[in-house]
Amino acid sequence: MYCIKCGSQLPDDAAFCVKCGAKQQTTPAQQEQPVEKVSSQSSGVTEIKCPSCGAPISPKFGEMVITCEYCGSSITLENKGWKNIEKHTMLPISLIDKDDVTLKLKKMMDKGLFHRHLQETSTLEEINLSMIPYWIIPVAARTNLVATDIAAEVGNIATTAALFGVMGGAMGGGFGGGQRSGGMGVGMMDGMLMGSMLGGGGMMGSSNTKKAYTIDENYNCPVIALKALTMYQPHDYEFALDGRVDFDPKKIPKSIKILNGDINEDLAKNQAKTIADRLQTESAHSKYHMIQQMQTQLDVSSGELLHVPIWFAKYDHKGKKIILVIDANSGAAINSIGL
Repeated sequence: MYCIKCGSQLPDDAAFCVKCGAKQQTTPAQQEQPVEKVSSQSSGVTEIKCPSCGAPISPKFGEMVITCEYCGSSITLENKGWKNIEKHTMLPISLIDKDDVTLKLKKMMDKGLFHRHLQETSTLEEINLSMIPYWIIPVAARTNLVATDIAAEVGNIATTAALFGVMGGAMGGGFGGGQRSGGMGVGMMDGMLMGSMLGGGGMMGSSNTKKAYTIDENYNCPVIALKALTMYQPHDYEFALDGRVDFDPKKIPKSIKILNGDINEDLAKNQAKTIADRLQTESAHSKYHMIQQMQTQLDVSSGELLHVPIWFAKYDHKGKKIILVIDANSGAAINSIGL
């Protein structure tokens, strides 16, 4: 926090300024004061004062999600201007040692991630750890669809085949032990019977094999809050949110860079809807076949800003670049990108 009189930087819990002696106001009312902006006409840069501690925050061009480096409070630029982010959390760093990360990457590349000994012929060019901002957007999705009941369809086919066998045997006996007679044999009878059963009143292709299904899912869609990193957007990955804690920059080593974002919550909600809709579609096609109709309804709730420790590792493989993105909280691979 900063002194309300002289502006000197003070500890967050300071009651008096160590420089001028002024008593500090740390009431809840002060903590909820609106964000104050001071525009500099000479440089064109807008300075924002942190609503919690009063420290100056100078956003870079295009930034829409800004975290105070002194107290950790965050604000975002929405359609109505700057406002406080109600919920800002982070995931603790579990995988922090670079050697441990390199060893894990080697195992992923040699066995699990690529299913081949790629690491042996690749050179690690760059590896770094940063706190990356994500919007976590809750989405409740309901998909109503009409699809063919495969079990019922297979049952009809089996019944029809068995019926043909019985009738074919009977007709074969009627025509002299299965011999065709006078051009009007079993072949023609089979054809007439097949046409009849495949028609409007038949069993195969009957409308009673079509059923209505519903897929209900709840997602916590992670939307990366940096346009420059959208190529690393998770597809079907969700962070271990049970382990998240309130954001506190003091708990993050100084060597690890905390990034701001340039995608606000409104844009993130739209992206989350796209992600959830795609996941519902993929789920439907994996469970059901011959889908006739499908419609998805999405209910998007307010999100939270989550800073996640992310390892980025770039390899060179015979002139081609491979970037691996690792969740430094869980140790799991989020995705891999070939350049």
